Amino acid sequence: MSAFGAADEVWHGGPMNRRRYGATAVSACAVLLTACGSGAAGVSPPRTSAAPTPVTSASPVSAPVGAGRVIVLDPGHNGGNATHPAAINRLVPDGRGGMKACNTTGTAALDGYPEHAFNWDVAVRVRNTLSAKGFTVVMTRPDDAGVGPCVDERAAIGNRGDAVAVVSIHADGAPGANSHGFHVAYSAPPRNPAQGEPSIRLATTLRDGFRAAGFTPSTYVGAQGLNPRDDLSGLNLSERPTALVECGNMHHPGDAAALESPDGRARIATVIANAIVGYVG
Repeated sequence: MSAFGAADEVWHGGPMNRRRYGATAVSACAVLLTACGSGAAGVSPPRTSAAPTPVTSASPVSAPVGAGRVIVLDPGHNGGNATHPAAINRLVPDGRGGMKACNTTGTAALDGYPEHAFNWDVAVRVRNTLSAKGFTVVMTRPDDAGVGPCVDERAAIGNRGDAVAVVSIHADGAPGANSHGFHVAYSAPPRNPAQGEPSIRLATTLRDGFRAAGFTPSTYVGAQGLNPRDDLSGLNLSERPTALVECGNMHHPGDAAALESPDGRARIATVIANAIVGYVG
């Protein structure tokens, strides 16, 4: 028995009215459904559409500051130079029409700590910092146990690599109890456009970084930490913006203490890396 049939028996008192009531109920339902479908007023609340979810674009991801840029680091001298005099004494072009020795052994602190080891340590620290910022970093030598390369080849590495900056890392060995401090050399007079304003700006940026970090400009060479030179083959032969940093005087006890200290080398490396980033930025 349907629900409609049960209701009919209760409401009308007998089965004789079942068919008529069922028809009436069906008709009423049809009217109700028609009204619902037509949206008649008072029958059903109007449907509302949900507000569209706003579309937001993803924030752009900035490329690393060094992306697509090549930096050449030239840690001066090499650990095997001293035992290969014939190789490092052969003559190569000096960049100004003359010839000079392929390379040298470098200097050392009074306690024997060698410049080539200092240069390598600092260069590796700078390389690691710049690599983390997206730079492609090329080193002119792969370790601190080899011989050379010659100064003309070091310049060629930067030229071939289309470097945006070349920084040669050294420490000086000047005599004199009062000879201390850093200085930055660049080629002068310039032999090409890269050795002009770009190299001077690179050298100045490095100088400013050392001074800002509390390092003393040289008391014995150059002026205010800058030293234009015409006798450094690596600078003369470069076709890219290039500077050579003498980070301190290894023969001065105060300078040597900083150069031999891991913390001191870390500070120097930070200065050089930040200066390079500032220069190319």
